Amino acid sequence: MPFTPPTAEQRFVLEHVVRLPELAATPRFAAASPDVIDAVLDGVGQIAAGEWAPLNRIGDTVGAKWSPNGVTMPAGYAQAYKDYVEGGWGTIGVAEEWGGQGLPFAIQTAVLETLGAANMGFALCPTLTVGAIEALAHHGTPEQQALYLPKLATGEWTGTMNLTEPQAGSDVGALRTVATPRGDGTWSIKGTKIYISFGDHDLAPNIVHLVLARTPDAPAGTRGISLFLVPKYRLDASAAPGAFNDVRVVSIEHKMGLHASPTCVLSFGDADDCVGELIGPVGGGMRAMFTMMNNARLNVGLQGVQVAEGATQAAVAYALDRVQSARAGSANREAVRIVEHPDVRRMLMRMKAQAQAARALVYYAAGQVDRATLGVEGAKNRLELVTPLAKAHGTDLGNEVASLGIQVHGGMGYVEETGAAQFFRDARITPIYEGTNGIQAADLVGRKLGLEGGAAFAGLIADMRAEVAHDELLTLVETCDVIGQRLAEAGHDDRLAASYPFLTMLSVAVCGWLLEREGRAAGDDDFGRMKRATVRFYLDQIVPEALGLRAAASASAEVLYAVEAEAFAG
Repeated sequence: MPFTPPTAEQRFVLEHVVRLPELAATPRFAAASPDVIDAVLDGVGQIAAGEWAPLNRIGDTVGAKWSPNGVTMPAGYAQAYKDYVEGGWGTIGVAEEWGGQGLPFAIQTAVLETLGAANMGFALCPTLTVGAIEALAHHGTPEQQALYLPKLATGEWTGTMNLTEPQAGSDVGALRTVATPRGDGTWSIKGTKIYISFGDHDLAPNIVHLVLARTPDAPAGTRGISLFLVPKYRLDASAAPGAFNDVRVVSIEHKMGLHASPTCVLSFGDADDCVGELIGPVGGGMRAMFTMMNNARLNVGLQGVQVAEGATQAAVAYALDRVQSARAGSANREAVRIVEHPDVRRMLMRMKAQAQAARALVYYAAGQVDRATLGVEGAKNRLELVTPLAKAHGTDLGNEVASLGIQVHGGMGYVEETGAAQFFRDARITPIYEGTNGIQAADLVGRKLGLEGGAAFAGLIADMRAEVAHDELLTLVETCDVIGQRLAEAGHDDRLAASYPFLTMLSVAVCGWLLEREGRAAGDDDFGRMKRATVRFYLDQIVPEALGLRAAASASAEVLYAVEAEAFAG
């Protein structure tokens, strides 16, 4: 099925949710004129539809391949990536001082959405590089920035993040990779990392690994962790890739989905010749890594948008083509396209509503990144508050929409040749990596509700309360306020037991607030009529569902611990 870039929807959300004209009115983002934005969205749409989408199928069926010499990508990927680099698509949101275009993060978000909706696995490569750029831009030395950021900005070199080890998943503080001083200001790195996306490939002449490791005599836990820059190839005197840096890809994982994204096991220092440079201070690794992680969490939420968009396009195309059965209650007994059947329409409307809700939420968070960059009062804490919502709810919706897409296809959705199943297989990792959605919910109730002594949460509630008009949406906002205040004072177990349903309720409230704003701005053309119908469906049907979570978000943890752990095996 041909991929159609969602440029009209993106322009609309950028204007009415991100409120991009406000950003473009500042000196920092003055280049973000309507003409420039149109050129960016149209241009990346062409490369996504013309090159990336046609590679999606082979990326899934053939996938990345491992050999002792490294990872090889499927045919066509190297050329498509070369065109991406030469087109300057990696430079969109990078500061001009590093060779970037200095456009808002929200525009970069739209670019990555388009690429990922066309080919989600492939888009992970530039997505990870964006995170490496953020970490180096905030924590690297001037020398590191000068050597690496221009190459990362264009995508000529790619970046990775290396946290996880076999014994250290969500508990990062348990990692064992070690960094030992070499006496010349550099460090010898030794250890194994797992689940490293695009940890090796043949798309670029160098890969810049950002690696968490423990220095000698470092304290236990996260306080003893530092961050190191470890290139696949050390740089020679001319700053070009030179000697191999003893970073080996041991294997790649055989996964349910995302086959075009090589998920690597990397071994550092097998020959005791892996050299790294410290990023930031000794013991400052978690602070630097969270710069990268917070960026990554928004971009994983964006993956939910990507897969929802792709799955929705595929389901709509199938429903408009597939003819099956007469419409119930019709005097005409001829078979009709399945889009005419009420239940199929319900599924398609829900898919569109949830995809647009996810986009509104993630783009809103992206706009807060830009406002925080400008130093707008309250933007930093607003971003902190909505990041777990964007990551968790965005990916939950991606999975829901992909599952509905299979259902619309019927039996053919379960057959791989339609491609409907790939969306779900690709999506299923997104609630897991970059901090599971349960961890996002724990972060929301454990840290984010208490920001500014609760003022950040109160400010979000106040902004929604001032703008919301729909009765049940306003009830949801008020209910979130009451439950949020209660959870802020609750004990640890009760708070965590209620965290996920509360995150969902608050996310739906924010999505409803933003979608209602979109509905008011919609015109009378075909786009506007579809937008208003989608918003109406969301407010009338999905918002009340979220109110149904009130009991779960208000319950104590007592029932969860009413039995011993072993009883679950009974």
